[in-house]
Amino acid sequence: MEYLTCPFGTFQLFRLPLRSSETLRAWDAADEYLLTHIAEQYGEECPLNPLIINDSFGVFPLALARYNPVSWSNSWLSHASLEHNATLNNVDISGVQQLPSTERPVNTPSVVFMKLPLNTCLLEEQLLILREIVEEGTTIIAADMAKNIHTSTLELFEKCFGPTKTSLAKKKARLIFATVDKSLPAVKFDYPRTIEYNGMKLVNHAGVFSRQKLDIGTRFFLEHLPDAQQKAEIIDLGCGNGALGVHIAMRNSQAQLTFVDESFMSIQSARDSWQANGLNDRGRFVANDCLTGLPQNSADIIVCNPPFHQGNTVGDHIAWRMFQQSHAVLKQGGELRIIGNRHLDYHAKLKRLFGNCTTVASNSKFVVLSSRKK
Repeated sequence: MEYLTCPFGTFQLFRLPLRSSETLRAWDAADEYLLTHIAEQYGEECPLNPLIINDSFGVFPLALARYNPVSWSNSWLSHASLEHNATLNNVDISGVQQLPSTERPVNTPSVVFMKLPLNTCLLEEQLLILREIVEEGTTIIAADMAKNIHTSTLELFEKCFGPTKTSLAKKKARLIFATVDKSLPAVKFDYPRTIEYNGMKLVNHAGVFSRQKLDIGTRFFLEHLPDAQQKAEIIDLGCGNGALGVHIAMRNSQAQLTFVDESFMSIQSARDSWQANGLNDRGRFVANDCLTGLPQNSADIIVCNPPFHQGNTVGDHIAWRMFQQSHAVLKQGGELRIIGNRHLDYHAKLKRLFGNCTTVASNSKFVVLSSRKK
């Protein structure tokens, strides 16, 4: 059990979803560096209502809760983690506003603290929105591990926001300081972007994986989706822009589709894709931690293209959680159909969990697998 000790207190912090043998911390050296800098710059006089962007597991809004921050994030798990860790540490977060990435901050923030997102397009969108809403001369203080801060990152800050400089590295972490210059030339931002594939219109918001074109894994999976029975209850788990569920719905006029993802922008993209293809009210869209809270024995088919990372952490723990929860949510005889890179050995995991696994299709890079609940 590990505790984060920073100038704002000592906190016991957990990553969500909880794992019994968790080996990863809920914070990194960049979090520590930024919290220390905030304390050194402001002391006890941190401005009220700071805007916190891209917090991962509730670290910043928890530490700064007394200042009534706004936490702006694309991650449903980030918001859930804040609530979990606040309860654990007996911290009152009633003054914290949690804002999904699909909504803009309403008020002009007094100060802005940011963790860099993995997605460059999302960073660009956030910087351009900030340039509109902050006052001239406002400085963003951003943090990340030094290995993730590239020359192109700093150039993006310069282009979209204003003059930018960096700190010295500490514990392999670095801070970025960017000051808004509203006289900069306008930058056109072309998200959300609509792409077309085999008669489908797919809407991609900035925070969605493979935003500029449909990725090769999804394209292969679309050729090998299950034939859905009429009125089947189908879940597109980890839906991204909704390509899998939309494809099924366009070929089955009675199937009920539920789209699930922990990314707010993915859920919005799936909803927009659904509407762009003229589909009716058979769609349901849920930002969630996998299938947590969905009724057991309720789905006929679950399709899933599992992610192999959570933030900067690479691993198969999210995929395994998806498989376990799919087994619980499927009806008897229901099917889970997935796609994965060949080297990930999902076949063995599915066979251990379901007692069966069939290879539907494969190529040099991907394999499509099917398991049924006995």
